[in-house]
Amino acid sequence: MDALIPFTTSGSLVDLVDKKVLVVLRDGRKLIGVLRSYDQFANFLLESTVERLYNGFEFADIDIGVLLIRGENVVALGEIDLIAEDEIPLRQIPLDEMRAKLAEVEVSYNVKD
Repeated sequence: MDALIPFTTSGSLVDLVDKKVLVVLRDGRKLIGVLRSYDQFANFLLESTVERLYNGFEFADIDIGVLLIRGENVVALGEIDLIAEDEIPLRQIPLDEMRAKLAEVEVSYNVKD
C-alpha cells in the first residue's frame, strides 16, 4: 500500500494519521493531540488536543479538544512515543499554579530588562 502513495512533503505524513503527535507552532506553543487528517498545505486536524505549558521540570495542560491548525504556523511535528511519555521526568501541576509560576517568571524577566 505504501508504494501507491507518492513521496511528497505532505504524503510522508500518512504514517502519522491516528497517532498521538506533538506540534510546535511559530509562537512557541506546544500542542499534543491525535492527528486525524491533513491536506497538501500541511494543515492539520487534531483531536483530543491539549496545549502543554512547561516551567522547569513541571507541566500543565490546557484542554482544547478538536483543533484545525494552519500549516504556515507549524514549525515541527512529530510522533509521541507512548511508552516513553509515561516515563518522562516531569511533574504535572494544576493549571492555575502553572499560570502563577509563568507570570512570576515573566515579571522577573521584565525587571531584568
